[in-house]
Amino acid sequence: MIRDYAHCIDDDRLEDWPGFFVEKGIYRIVTRETFERGMPVGVMTCTSRGMMQDRVLSLRQANIYEPHVYRHLISAISVQPDDSGAWTGRTSFAVIRTMQEGAMSIFAAGRYLDRIVLEDGAPRFAERVAVLDSRRIDTLIVIPL
Repeated sequence: MIRDYAHCIDDDRLEDWPGFFVEKGIYRIVTRETFERGMPVGVMTCTSRGMMQDRVLSLRQANIYEPHVYRHLISAISVQPDDSGAWTGRTSFAVIRTMQEGAMSIFAAGRYLDRIVLEDGAPRFAERVAVLDSRRIDTLIVIPL
């Protein structure tokens, strides 16, 4: 699931992205500083699958941005059961962004903190928080990390 999530984004199958979450799933991107202070506002926040679907529709039809793609490098995946019957996960990531003309850069690095549950026998994110190591973001994040 963690691997498939990265492939989904990297392969530009963004319409499939909300399907990795439960209906009331939470997706957030926050800086390390924001996360450590326990502040609720992040760089991007979606509090339901519907909000994620709206985000994809918006980036496909309304947003204006320079075309680019991501390539996720994920490592140090750790998934452990918790006391509630769910699973908690932690995964390190780096996202390389390639612009339309070919320029590449490390766009983001950090860790995913996940709460995973089974829904109809399939693992889904109840919550996924992408904690960015840097508070400096080169440009607006259009595509989910």
